Amino acid sequence: MDTRSANPSTLLAGPTEIEAVAAAARAAGRLGIDTEFMSEGRYRALLCLVQVAVDAPEPGGEPTIVLIDSLTGIDVAPLAVLLADPSIEIVLHAGRQDVAILRRAWHTDIVNIFDTQIAAGFAGASAQSGYGNLLGWALGQRVGKTASYTRWDARPLTAEQLGYAAEDVAHLLALADEIQRRLGANARLEWALEECRRLESATDERDPETAWERLPRASQLDPRSRAVARELAAWRERTASQLDRPVGSVVADPALVELAKRRPSTIAGMEQIRGLHPPAIKRRGEAILQAIQRGMDAPPIARDDGRGRSEPGDAPLIALAEALLRARALEAGLAYELIASRAELEQIVGAARRGDPEPDVRTLTGWRRELVGDDLRSLLAGHSAVRIGPSRRLELTPAS
Repeated sequence: MDTRSANPSTLLAGPTEIEAVAAAARAAGRLGIDTEFMSEGRYRALLCLVQVAVDAPEPGGEPTIVLIDSLTGIDVAPLAVLLADPSIEIVLHAGRQDVAILRRAWHTDIVNIFDTQIAAGFAGASAQSGYGNLLGWALGQRVGKTASYTRWDARPLTAEQLGYAAEDVAHLLALADEIQRRLGANARLEWALEECRRLESATDERDPETAWERLPRASQLDPRSRAVARELAAWRERTASQLDRPVGSVVADPALVELAKRRPSTIAGMEQIRGLHPPAIKRRGEAILQAIQRGMDAPPIARDDGRGRSEPGDAPLIALAEALLRARALEAGLAYELIASRAELEQIVGAARRGDPEPDVRTLTGWRRELVGDDLRSLLAGHSAVRIGPSRRLELTPAS
């Protein structure tokens, strides 16, 4: 299908178009990319459509946009190679999931990323700004969202879907240009690029052996139940992966936790657990019992000793540290969310209280250490104090 009737600059790509757009991207030194996928009813999201935008060869021209139907099995190697080429800039918006899916589906690394959502947080916008809001903020553009929740795995795709997909990358490169211009003006481009590099390792692959840690109330399980929960959750992950079904369709979280607590040794015992329905027990009962036995045979998993957790008495100091970091973010024109989370501050304050080494958290690394690390360390050590200065802003002063 060719979408030129809906958008003259857009092609539903065949091999020739993929090779041509890859060549154009290599010549331009960058490309913009976005994806449409379906995660409902699956273990892993299904990549359905990939949108690629490349700069026009002449200044001021409209970008070339192609749409790649990922369900056709078309050869995407010419583009996949570019994603792993450090000389090519890859422009995305809120691209963590796009990177994870493309890495898996296209069997490639993705490097030299410029994420417009992340970068905009260094230019004065919210760190969670949506694409449409950013276009309005930076370029005065508006986009529609009429097809965002349609079935991207259904074929044929409609003209509305194709137009929506193309629009998602139509202004992406121009948006990146404007954000980079603003970042150059406030000397924050290197900080933004450092943060974007964190996306290179994004993955949607899950480790079966650690899946139990995400169970609700897992921290409340006793050591023996934890070992059983680990085996049950690992079995569930592998089963769901083989079937390409959501893990909850194999065994729901509440039922799995109850299995770990009660540890039945017979089918009759399993039948007493709420949420385990007869068809599921008939189909998977023996496998569940085997997983429970493996957990019973494994060493118990001790509860952690609480290191890194905050105590009620830490709350005022956490609030004070947050106030300081918010002030620094305001002064620097950054979105506060880029600097620290509540959980990170809890770890930092807890370590300072106990006299432990600094925790390995992002707030104390890279550009964040440069911006707030020394001040935060001085405050927590009691060497500095916070006051309200003449400008009615928080200031850090030597402790008396």
